[in-house]
Amino acid sequence: MTRRQVATAVAATLIPAVLAGCSQVVSGTAAWPGARLERAVLTEADFPPGVRYQRIVKDAGQGDGAGAPPPMLSTPEGCTDGLTRDIAQNAERGAGSAAEYMVAYDGARMVITVLTWALNIERLAATAERCAQYETYFEPSDPGIPVTTTRLPTARGDALVYQQTMDLNGAQSSVYFSFENVGSMAVFGIAFPTTDPSVAVKGTLPQTFLAITDKQAERAEAV
Repeated sequence: MTRRQVATAVAATLIPAVLAGCSQVVSGTAAWPGARLERAVLTEADFPPGVRYQRIVKDAGQGDGAGAPPPMLSTPEGCTDGLTRDIAQNAERGAGSAAEYMVAYDGARMVITVLTWALNIERLAATAERCAQYETYFEPSDPGIPVTTTRLPTARGDALVYQQTMDLNGAQSSVYFSFENVGSMAVFGIAFPTTDPSVAVKGTLPQTFLAITDKQAERAEAV
């Protein structure tokens, strides 16, 4: 397996299954039950012209992570999907419980989710601390790939923002996570570096991601 293939496989396990489940991406604005939820979600008009914005519609009846690859092994155990499981254990299902959208810049691709229920922030923080440094691998006999989870400062003091970095033979690759409760709602997202010259607007991580999650939280506070 090449370095690129390993990096791709490991990055896939870092994306929460609740974001990578069986879904389809559609352009424009989707019709969702729950007027308050719709008012809380940023729309295409909230982003600069040229940014790619798409609403994500989950297939009804599909469980979290349907169709996603299984999590990779890790030491300590359960670190590759720990944040995923923390969210799934506390999730509320049903129409109007959540809305998702994807935002793509040249240099950054993000999936943002707005919830009508609260995240267990304490559990997420504990998992991130437990998995501050871990190794992941495909098979127990494989050499471990080091991964670090680092909390980043943010202007919104109640938000948890993490940079998770994999070091594959000196080549580092990072993804970014944000979690925040906003009143009776919550916002969480993931961002990863993606070069896409077809998108006219450039994005930089983590700055662009933090700006979007801050704006989304402020919108949710205002409804």
